[in-house]
Amino acid sequence: MIKFILGPSGSGKTKWLIDEANKDKKEGPGNIVFIDTDDSHIFTLDYQVRLINAADYDIRTPERLYGFLSGIMSRDYDIEKIYIDGIYEIVDINEDNLEEISKDLEKLSEIAEVDLFIGMNLERDQIPEKYQNDAEVLHL
Repeated sequence: MIKFILGPSGSGKTKWLIDEANKDKKEGPGNIVFIDTDDSHIFTLDYQVRLINAADYDIRTPERLYGFLSGIMSRDYDIEKIYIDGIYEIVDINEDNLEEISKDLEKLSEIAEVDLFIGMNLERDQIPEKYQNDAEVLHL
């Protein structure tokens, strides 16, 4: 499953993602991964949530993002959810390629049985129609 967390910069997407990751870690035995483009949230995430700084891995294309996530999922079969924040800052994700990226990540999510939560600076009508009803839209 993929769920997009949408809204303009400053609308609370990062806080929502952090709060949900912390809540999920407290509620269940599965592993939770939080992917960001820096380490600034290391002290706000529960110490048991695995924080990965994607900027350290030279992920610049959707194909590299797919490979990066595949590697994470294949290494740890106990991952239940992955929260991804700010990835659009280092990977070229736009309205033109988001549909294809979403299809690929949905397939990966199903194979690994891992839910993906992806924060994006977009509005509901800018993501693929399939995901619009389930998207969480945050406003300033």
